[in-house]
Amino acid sequence: MGTRRVLVTGCSSGIGLAVAARLAKDELRRFKVVATMRDLGKRGPLEKAAGAFLNKTLEIKQLDVCCEASIRECVNSLPDRRVDILVNNAGVGMIGPLECQSIAAMKELFDTNFFGLVRLVREVLPGMKRLQSGHIVVMSSVMGIQGLLFNDVYSASKFAVEGFCESLAVQAMKFNIKTTLVEPGPVVTEFERKVYEDAEGMDLSGTDQETAKIFHEVYLPYSKKVFASLGQTPAEVAEQTVQVITAKEPPLRHQTNRLYMPMTALKHADPSGRLPLETFHKMIFKHDRVLNATLAFLRMLQRRGGEKL
Repeated sequence: MGTRRVLVTGCSSGIGLAVAARLAKDELRRFKVVATMRDLGKRGPLEKAAGAFLNKTLEIKQLDVCCEASIRECVNSLPDRRVDILVNNAGVGMIGPLECQSIAAMKELFDTNFFGLVRLVREVLPGMKRLQSGHIVVMSSVMGIQGLLFNDVYSASKFAVEGFCESLAVQAMKFNIKTTLVEPGPVVTEFERKVYEDAEGMDLSGTDQETAKIFHEVYLPYSKKVFASLGQTPAEVAEQTVQVITAKEPPLRHQTNRLYMPMTALKHADPSGRLPLETFHKMIFKHDRVLNATLAFLRMLQRRGGEKL
């Protein structure tokens, strides 16, 4: 197989930047990377990460996943409009009590996280069908498998992404097009830090005192402990994304964090849904005892496994 053109979205920072740079530096030169971002003024970190590969195996283009014209213009600029691999990474986050979040903000999140993916796939899918070849890689989340406290709307957007891809994958197979949902757990990025910084100063006047207290005194400390114990780097997620892209038979779903797998396995262990619900309730509201024990156990598994996550 010759050089494959990879279109990656959301490359100004975090996972998107790491994936684009890693593919561009592939030792076998298997990829020509089109790294995109909404604001080209933020291209500096990617240019630095690409180094000598910039304008060789990696080029940077403007693309706003919320704008059909922007997507079309970017794809039209590619030779024969060919996209062999789409890596949909662009996304936004939202945490906090539901009563404190506006419907307008929720719609904006879905416009990026879900409809952004739909717009991109609609644009590149006909070309992949024509060539009877392609791979749609979507950066989802473990929160697309299992909801988490105060992540109601973000998790809903990822559930939508998972349902869309699982449904589309059946049709895509008929045209020899692969579909993969990459599902990271906690990832330590500037994106995540900004979301949690904003949460610290969030206006909670729209909710009751008990919920506000739970958010500030239980959820935020809980999240910090989880990120400190289980968090991956963007480079680790990028490495596993490359493994998925280069696999002979890519999976439909791939969780990047082995330490988080026991959490998501709970959902499949009990079809009634009570087991994961009660487990997360205990971990969060009795976190000093249960959460710390759980995180210590997972760290022990990591050491015993001896595998690089």
